[in-house]
Amino acid sequence: MIPDAGAPPPPWPRLTEVARDVLLEVLVHGPLSRAEIAARLRLSRPTLTRVTRTLVSHGLLVEGDTKPRATAGRPSELLHVRGPAHRFLGVKLTADRLFATATDLTATPLATTDEPLPSRDPDEVVGRIADLARRFPGLTGIGVTLGGNVFDGLVTRDEFLGWTDVPLARAVARAAGVPTAADNDVQALTAAEHWFGPGAGLRSMAVITVGAGVGTGLVVAGGLVTGTHGRPPQFSHTLVDGKGPLCGCGRRGCISSYLMTHVMLRRLSGRPGYDEALRRVRAGDPEARQVFGEAGYALGVLIGTVANVVDPQKVLLTGDGLPLYEVSAPLVHDGIEDTFEDDPALIDLDVRPFDFSEWARSGAALAIKATITGTITEPAAGESPARGPLGEGAWP
Repeated sequence: MIPDAGAPPPPWPRLTEVARDVLLEVLVHGPLSRAEIAARLRLSRPTLTRVTRTLVSHGLLVEGDTKPRATAGRPSELLHVRGPAHRFLGVKLTADRLFATATDLTATPLATTDEPLPSRDPDEVVGRIADLARRFPGLTGIGVTLGGNVFDGLVTRDEFLGWTDVPLARAVARAAGVPTAADNDVQALTAAEHWFGPGAGLRSMAVITVGAGVGTGLVVAGGLVTGTHGRPPQFSHTLVDGKGPLCGCGRRGCISSYLMTHVMLRRLSGRPGYDEALRRVRAGDPEARQVFGEAGYALGVLIGTVANVVDPQKVLLTGDGLPLYEVSAPLVHDGIEDTFEDDPALIDLDVRPFDFSEWARSGAALAIKATITGTITEPAAGESPARGPLGEGAWP
């Protein structure tokens, strides 16, 4: 049950590092007994008792079902994250559209929406995000993601939106009156799938996205890999064939020159749309099959290269260009075999089509993570959380 849409959220408490660790353990791994938490985090019983009592009193954890003990005795009570205690809004920006997903504290979606972006002007985009936040009152945090480089909430460069040095997190927090985090969309998606998706609990994984751009996110030793200057891991300009198509970077035959959707379509006669190009491939058109086959092989090279570097437990493949895998899977696997230095069977390739609501959900997960870790950008003094318009808000 969703709390009253007009009710402000309880203030997020200041948590000790141990309390954060306990909350995260239950958030990522699901309901756990106190004994399990203590063993996982190597905490003494008195410390754990004190910490869980604090988390329960703040409404972040709640006692629920019981679990039979391995030895004789009373069943162990399980601690759950109290999802409805807080609500978050995730926003994914593209060059021409805004996608949003509202979630609870467990990143469970509660509502989704999307709308066009008539302007790419940063002030107008920030205004639209603030207006959207007012339709979802009672938010604890907002997370905004986009396809550019983001460092500490500052968009240093985004080619899709044409932005340079835009203080996005600070601007949204000020305009909406809600604590805000901002990050690269692939980084946020990687973190979200590591916490709340198929990578939950894994010590290592890689996320590869194909479509308008080529993105890679990495989890190593249980943590998201982030660059010193906010740049996500980059493999898109790895060389495939020095005589291949010209890339925007000025070189020939790198992964991007084969995989980016607009580059693939530019190589086809008649400049078709993506759906038409796929239809040609499936119909056996030689030109389309060659372009998609070369792209599939380049995708395999990318997967194999990433696997060589990280040796991840899972490689998650997604993106709006994912139909490429469907029509060229054999060539993808040829590229993997020619690149990966071990048995390709060791690569757990998980192919998942995510729509933009999942990308937006990753923005909410970003806000959850930043809130728990204390890295979210707070509104300036005197700015209060956004309130909804008169009448009902957008909560279902």
